[in-house]
Amino acid sequence: MNRILGLSAALFVLLAVALIGLQVPPQPFPPVTSGATNLERVALPGGLPAPVDRFYRSLYGSTVPVIESAVVSGRATLRIMGVSLPARFRFTHDVGDAYRHEIVATWYGIPILRVNETYVDGVARLELPFGIEEGPAVNQGANLALWAEAMWFPAALVTDPRARWDVVDASTALLHVPYGGASESLVARFDASRSRLVVFEAMRYRSQDAIGKTLWLTAAEAWGEVQGHPTATHTSVQWFDEGRPWADFTVDDVAFNVPDVDTRLGRAP
Repeated sequence: MNRILGLSAALFVLLAVALIGLQVPPQPFPPVTSGATNLERVALPGGLPAPVDRFYRSLYGSTVPVIESAVVSGRATLRIMGVSLPARFRFTHDVGDAYRHEIVATWYGIPILRVNETYVDGVARLELPFGIEEGPAVNQGANLALWAEAMWFPAALVTDPRARWDVVDASTALLHVPYGGASESLVARFDASRSRLVVFEAMRYRSQDAIGKTLWLTAAEAWGEVQGHPTATHTSVQWFDEGRPWADFTVDDVAFNVPDVDTRLGRAP
């Protein structure tokens, strides 16, 4: 009996130690200091659907910044097989054209899981601890993420002529974005009382082997400013059928129009 009690106590201590390690936040990525300090601004385009126009005017006023590249960094929580892992992230965007996702999950601040995802020249490659995902289905999902992540730099969705808005109703609009030689659409829902974008919804392939698409949600849980730039400060990503987000992101650092975006993407300039 004493041996059983002792073993139970030891297991309890090990479990407690493991759980405490998941509460220790990771060290952030170093801040990016190479971004532009003054961004060119242009007039907010006319003819936008009413909820889109209200959102942009409340966020920026009558002019919007021209954002060509972005590096967004911060802290995250990843839910893998029911376990919430603390992480740090850095997402680099050549706006509307390419991105790189770097995510490092930690335990007691020690890296235990890395994700490196790129989407360059229309081709996605997702490097996971459990293997590599790529192919047409992954490309489709990456292209949707390329545009949905503009929640962190929403001016890009009205300054890029390839992005088109259509009205649905007083609080909903469609965002049409290019994909290959055609286009895809994201449903944008707005909170009319706060004039804020709430969520992008789209039908996306879940994996390289997926036969059909699943409803995918990118939500802006909170809006604010980071280094003087309006942005979605807290976002979440969810597959609708899972009932809860699998990832949450809190932004700590943003840099726009960085000169070394090609190097950061691993792409020849």
